[in-house]
Amino acid sequence: MKTSNQIRQEFIDFFKSKDHTFVPSAPVVPHDDPTLLFTNAGMNQFKDVFLETGKRSYQRAANSQKCIRVSGKHNDLEEVGQDNYHHTYFEMLGNWSFGDYFKEDAIRWAWELLTEVWGIPGERLYATVFGGDEEDGLPPDEEAERLWKKVTGINPAHVLRFGKKDNFWEMGETGPCGPCSEIHIDLTPDGSGGKLVNAGSPEVIEIWNLVFIQFNRQSNGKLSLLPAKHVDTGMGFERLVRVLQKVDSNYETDIFKPILERIGEVVGVPFRSANAEQQVAFQVIADHIRMLTFSISDGALPSNEGRGYVLRRILRRAARFGRKLEMHEPFIFKLVPTLVELYGGAFPEIVEKAPYVMDVIRSEEESFNKTLDRGIEIFNDIISELKAKKQSVIPGGEAFKLYDTFGFPVDLTRVMAEEIGFSVDEDGFTVEMEKQRERARKAGKFTLQESEAGDWQVLNPAEETTFVGYETHDLETRIHKYTRRNGHYHLILSETPFYAESGGQVGDRGKIIGDGFELEVLDTQKESDHNVCICRAEGDVTLTGGPVRAVVDMELRKPTTYNHTATHLLHAALREVLGEHVRQAGSLVAPDHLRFDFTHFKKVEPEQLETIERIVNRQIREDYPVRYEYTDFNAAKQRGAMALFGEKYGDVVRVVSIADAPETAPVSLELCGGCHVKQTGQIGPFVIVQESSIASGVRRIEALTGPKAVEYIQRSRDVVQELDQLLNTPAPELTGRVKQMMEQIRGLEKQIQQLQAKEVLSRTDEFLAKAEQYGDINLIVEQFEDQDVNLLKQLGDAIRQKSEQTVGFFVNLLPDGRVNFICAVTDDLIKGRQLKAGDLVKEAAKIAGGGGGGQPHLATAGAKSADKLPEVLQFLKAKLAGAGK
Repeated sequence: MKTSNQIRQEFIDFFKSKDHTFVPSAPVVPHDDPTLLFTNAGMNQFKDVFLETGKRSYQRAANSQKCIRVSGKHNDLEEVGQDNYHHTYFEMLGNWSFGDYFKEDAIRWAWELLTEVWGIPGERLYATVFGGDEEDGLPPDEEAERLWKKVTGINPAHVLRFGKKDNFWEMGETGPCGPCSEIHIDLTPDGSGGKLVNAGSPEVIEIWNLVFIQFNRQSNGKLSLLPAKHVDTGMGFERLVRVLQKVDSNYETDIFKPILERIGEVVGVPFRSANAEQQVAFQVIADHIRMLTFSISDGALPSNEGRGYVLRRILRRAARFGRKLEMHEPFIFKLVPTLVELYGGAFPEIVEKAPYVMDVIRSEEESFNKTLDRGIEIFNDIISELKAKKQSVIPGGEAFKLYDTFGFPVDLTRVMAEEIGFSVDEDGFTVEMEKQRERARKAGKFTLQESEAGDWQVLNPAEETTFVGYETHDLETRIHKYTRRNGHYHLILSETPFYAESGGQVGDRGKIIGDGFELEVLDTQKESDHNVCICRAEGDVTLTGGPVRAVVDMELRKPTTYNHTATHLLHAALREVLGEHVRQAGSLVAPDHLRFDFTHFKKVEPEQLETIERIVNRQIREDYPVRYEYTDFNAAKQRGAMALFGEKYGDVVRVVSIADAPETAPVSLELCGGCHVKQTGQIGPFVIVQESSIASGVRRIEALTGPKAVEYIQRSRDVVQELDQLLNTPAPELTGRVKQMMEQIRGLEKQIQQLQAKEVLSRTDEFLAKAEQYGDINLIVEQFEDQDVNLLKQLGDAIRQKSEQTVGFFVNLLPDGRVNFICAVTDDLIKGRQLKAGDLVKEAAKIAGGGGGGQPHLATAGAKSADKLPEVLQFLKAKLAGAGK
């Protein structure tokens, strides 16, 4: 039996023998196609050739393309794991002709490969061709029909005509298109499946689609002939392997069996020994780990936006199915090495990225597991309430609560509901989601209170506000309208040089000077597409519709531009050093510093930070021009311009590029409406001052530029010089000297602790002699100041060893006013009087306003204050008096 790896290689070798160029698979995360969340077909990377916007050095190509289909019209997620052939990740074997061969060779070679190389019986194959379409004025594809009968050995009765729905392929509403010819295989026991072609039967399935691209769909819906004809074919690898390995399910092929076996090892239940429900869980997890491994390897990360949300849904769906296998700890990440063994030869990129992929999956599993059990409890409560009301639809608000609080994607809630015969009000869920998004948008913006929104005083009714601050910072303009809020004037100018806070850049400050008044602009914010200046005046002023002078404070704007352009350079450097999975997750661009948040799943190492800082400073020294242009949003994305997730863009966008020359590849290309320098050399030095984590999968870098960076460098130099003098050590040797001193300090601290322990423990007999009697029970109470708790626990053990019927209670007063309690009880009191250290210290701490506990023989607790210490001791004495004899 041929292995899947052999089958893949035989496909590639076959077309190499027909003068095709092998083209490696494109990433499943498209970096140059804004219309796609994931690569979902082999033709995606050749789309520009079909659109005649790009060229290749070859006219014939073949490959095995990694594909993901989990959204849009290809969304079969609910079927994955339940049936034998739906998958989130799959491979697409394909061969292409760009204006070279056409129908005859495509049909002949497909038949040759299937029947002669792989030995599929010809009588089991059916070919469908386009049967024509009156609306488009297209006749049947008699050429393809004739070629099937002429150049192959197919039974002429097995060549079938179908309509536009099944046998006419289109790239989109407009663009290249053409008839296609599908090859179906009859898997029925007696080969009688002819009537099941295109009937959705699992016994007669399509295995190869040959698309003949010869038309162009125009914007008016009409078809015209293309100047060059192309061939685009696609064959589902998993289905093909199932056919050639002669098994009944994709999960029985050697593509999936090793993964299923590994899952069995991890969960402790072999796949074949699992019940039907558990086997579905096995298959879901086996499918999803493939999708997760390849997508994360190619730069995607779990998040709450876009493709990241799709990943999160898939991972959490797999984790939830893991519960059916009694897996309550992270385990999915352990399957990645098996994927590497299976696919590392064909797709070497996953070998290099395997440790990173495991870290990402494990982190996401840990995060979700913390809330999954509680979320399931809430889900069960919702179901119980609905059953009591004899209802079977989970309200959208409840589904949103599960999503918002416990991270349940709505389709996970749907699956759980369907398993028990319930459904989800998904329209209601969508409404709640939109409400949350609107709340988030409002929370991040300056807004006028609705009750006050109507008291604007219009001074120039015909005026409309226009931002001209890119070109000018000081101009004569007029006040369009104004209002008063909390003692401040809020102004909208007809033309304004003041930039309103957006895209991370803070709003401008400055002055507005009119006839007899001067306003200080404290901030500029967006309000209903207007730039609103928030101003302060000395006393009351009278505003008129006459001319005013608007002046931006360039002492603040100028360093803000340094920092804004630096964030673009930083973003590009992060992607260069850490990988293309890095995406901006937020930023702050202020005059005195910059802050940049980005997606990355682990700490950025010091060596990496040094490299990033070095790259940014090199690009600053190169003094690259910073250029701006306005263009169509989709055109900008096609060029590779970076956009901020969650940001809304209009049809026309401003693109900021940093490049040596317009015709050279840009260092940075981003959609941005902010203010920037004209040349990178104006930024001055760039210094990273801190890197930290702000959320799961999101890191933050804080940095300085220009004069602020120089000040930071000078302060750092001053510190080094001062340490040099204090320690009498040259700067290059300071680190070693400090490490040496720290070792000495640790050694001395250890000696001190040992001496203190010796001194305290040497007083054990003294403490015993001072014990108070409560019947036949001895109570030792001692007070210490800022003593090591472990030492006091040792003292408790020493008293237990040297005495009987004794309770030791130690009070440790800390410098900040807090207090520790340490309690020790001898074994005879534990057994004979039911006195337990954990209970005593817990009650004592409760009186003092704290908490704690521990073992019956030794326990600790704490409180914020020692004010209640007399009451604590009174309780303790009363307790022992009641227990003594």
